[in-house]
Amino acid sequence: MTAGMSARLRRALALASTLAMAAVGGAAAAALDLPVGWLLGSVVVVSIASLAGHDTNLPKGLRDAVFIVLGIQAGAGVTPAVVDQLALWPLSFAIQMLGVLCVIAATYVFLRKGFGWDKETALFAALPGAMSFVLAAASETRADMTRITIVQSVRLLLLIGALTPTLAWLEGGEGVLAASRGGSGTLGVYAILVAVCLAGAFLGHLSRLPGGILLGALAASAVLHVTEIAPVAVPQPIAVAGLVVLGALIGSRLKGESRSTMLELLPASLGAFVIGLVISAVAGLAAYQLLGIGLGKIALAYAPGALEALTVLAYQFNLDPAYVAAHHVVRFIGIALLVPILARHLSKPD
Repeated sequence: MTAGMSARLRRALALASTLAMAAVGGAAAAALDLPVGWLLGSVVVVSIASLAGHDTNLPKGLRDAVFIVLGIQAGAGVTPAVVDQLALWPLSFAIQMLGVLCVIAATYVFLRKGFGWDKETALFAALPGAMSFVLAAASETRADMTRITIVQSVRLLLLIGALTPTLAWLEGGEGVLAASRGGSGTLGVYAILVAVCLAGAFLGHLSRLPGGILLGALAASAVLHVTEIAPVAVPQPIAVAGLVVLGALIGSRLKGESRSTMLELLPASLGAFVIGLVISAVAGLAAYQLLGIGLGKIALAYAPGALEALTVLAYQFNLDPAYVAAHHVVRFIGIALLVPILARHLSKPD
């Protein structure tokens, strides 16, 4: 056997074992009746496997395919009633972005003064969400990439762990596994849904937004469901598989070589997470009081990060995925515009 074939075989075995572990974890959590158990269980099991040193990386093609499926599913949760609340969105965006600025400022000061981190590392670790963009921008500076990656990864994992049971409590225990919205249809209707959503996913990819593939498929699916051109449901086995793979993707962000560093950075990571969560919660409560939008929707929309996972949770809890996804896109755009300004300011001498 050649070295190339041996490497491919090892990679295939690693992929198969990762997906198997994710499925077992998801099934166990679902059997325990945990909220969105298929997602939560796979995140926990694959995170543990990643920290133990197992190769949990998933191929890009599989990731993209799952994002398309999840986007189609989330789009089915958009109803004509969403249009009635569109007028409230701009003010909701403004409140959210004020909260984002406060999160960045408070976390930056916490990491800078509390732990003595350098300016660049503290800034990029303080940015809530948009992890791929943040890491790409940070890589072109003198920032400590390990610290940034761990703080951002811990924030993501804790968000999933904290928000899932919180939403189950707020929504009265819903969301163990949401039934797919829509009904059954002919092969022709499903072909229309898949073809249009693939085109939407491609356009989303071209936009270069985080989660662009999922967002494009979601938008296309939403149009087809609201107009009733293709108001069909994603088959439940496919929906479950999508949740399992998404959980594996989230868990695979951790790496075995990060174990000792992760423990060392745990106080900073937990502090940054708590600051982001508390300030986002205050902003969310303000939006709730001013706009009357449901707490569950606001919790997901204002949460600091994890666009794909939180959009899927919005669907699972029947909480307007379009509203949630739109707020995460606005937050990303705001961060993308802020980073050059903040980086220029931080380059000046103290």
